[in-house]
Amino acid sequence: MQEYMPFIWIGFAVLMAVCEAFTSQLVSIWFVIGAGCAAVATIFTPSIPIQSAVFLIVSLVALIVTRPLVNKLKKSKSRISTNAERLIGRIGDVISDITDAETIGQVKVSGEIWSAKSANTPILKGEKIKVLSIEGVKLIVEKI
Repeated sequence: MQEYMPFIWIGFAVLMAVCEAFTSQLVSIWFVIGAGCAAVATIFTPSIPIQSAVFLIVSLVALIVTRPLVNKLKKSKSRISTNAERLIGRIGDVISDITDAETIGQVKVSGEIWSAKSANTPILKGEKIKVLSIEGVKLIVEKI
C-alpha cells in the first residue's frame, strides 16, 4: 500500500483541483495544497498516519493564512449597480393583470414597460403599484 500512496495523494489533489474548477468560490484549493504536501511527505516516510497529519496540518494552515486574504479581495470588488435599480421605490401602473404570486404581468414605470410579479396580492390592470425589488428581469411590486 505504501508504494501507491504518492499516486493516491496526487490523485486526491487532482480530484480536489477539478472540484475547485467547477465552483465559483474557493472551496477545495486548500486540500489541493495539503494533498500535494502529503505526496511529497511520501518521499520521507512510508507512514500513512504521518502523511495524513501532513495533509491535515498543511490544509488547515493554508486555510487559516489565505482565507482572510480571499475575503478581503472579495469585499474590495465593488458591486456595480444597474440603471434598473433606480426603479426601486418608484410608482407605476399595471397594464396587464397580475392575478397571483406566480403570474407575470406587465407594469409601466417611468415610461418603461416591465414584466412584473406581485409580492403578495393580486393586482389588476389600471391599479397603482410600487416597485419593491428586481428579480432577474422582473420587477417585484406591491399594490398601493
